[in-house]
Amino acid sequence: MKIALIANSRSKEVKNQDLSPDLANKLLARNIRFDLFATQYHGHAFEMIRQISVGEYDAIVTLGGDGTNYQVLNGLLKYHGDRQLPPLGILPVGRGNSFARDLEIFSIEDGLAALGRQATRKVDVCRFSQNDDAHFFVNLMGFGFVTDVAKTAARFKWAADFSYVIGVFYRLLGLKFHDLMLEIDGNVISGKNCFVEICNSRYTGGNMLMAPEAQIDDGLFDAVVLAPLSRLSLISTFPKIFKGTHSENPAVQFIQAKSASVFTQPQKILLPDGEIFGTTPTEINVLPRLVRYFSQGPSMRPSSKGREGP
Repeated sequence: MKIALIANSRSKEVKNQDLSPDLANKLLARNIRFDLFATQYHGHAFEMIRQISVGEYDAIVTLGGDGTNYQVLNGLLKYHGDRQLPPLGILPVGRGNSFARDLEIFSIEDGLAALGRQATRKVDVCRFSQNDDAHFFVNLMGFGFVTDVAKTAARFKWAADFSYVIGVFYRLLGLKFHDLMLEIDGNVISGKNCFVEICNSRYTGGNMLMAPEAQIDDGLFDAVVLAPLSRLSLISTFPKIFKGTHSENPAVQFIQAKSASVFTQPQKILLPDGEIFGTTPTEINVLPRLVRYFSQGPSMRPSSKGREGP
């Protein structure tokens, strides 16, 4: 098996554009040959994918977090989307690693085990618009309070998952709401809003269970819509996200759908797969089971180059 390994160079597994001997040996022990493509700056993974001959590899694997996976996915679908894509793999070393959890991958060892088993799972992809351009996510995309939290958390990367907790408490001080018009599968929600998360998978910020009922292969996204609420109500609800019981707050609404159109006033910054990118207005729709990921979770199929399982 030969893979293209797209690595976030800020990972401790990469030094001077070389892979750590320990990880290299673990790959080779599983008969996995690799070509290493280490990023040199933010967004580099997206650009590198354009130059890679993906047909030469049995898999495209990221060594990074949700952001690295987002860039690789978008590069593949933008520059190679007209052909059969090889399966994708994740060796999680990022700050959040939220999407990998739905693949039952919680560590590098889990990611290596999934590659070794060569079993894949078909995964839905969500497409969202920015003017006339299409972009994609597989974890979730939010706006409003959640984006504000992520912007603060990015300043505390050294705190790992706890950086999001810091962000929540900091942003509570200046809690504001915006006007929202959300058309979702033909139904309209309008009024003041705190945040919306369009969830393809269940987790955000590492281990926050934002959408407990979301499935990555059901052809639907789960929208989590939070209406205006007091600071006290928000802070008392926040710990419940870790167990997925925040639906107990009547301000929280869950909606499963295939498409949505979003308009806000003022314009809000988007947060696809943890990346601060894009603004409202936008349109979102699901592309069912578009790509394959190596997985240790359910719905796995033996992988073969250039062929999807049934």
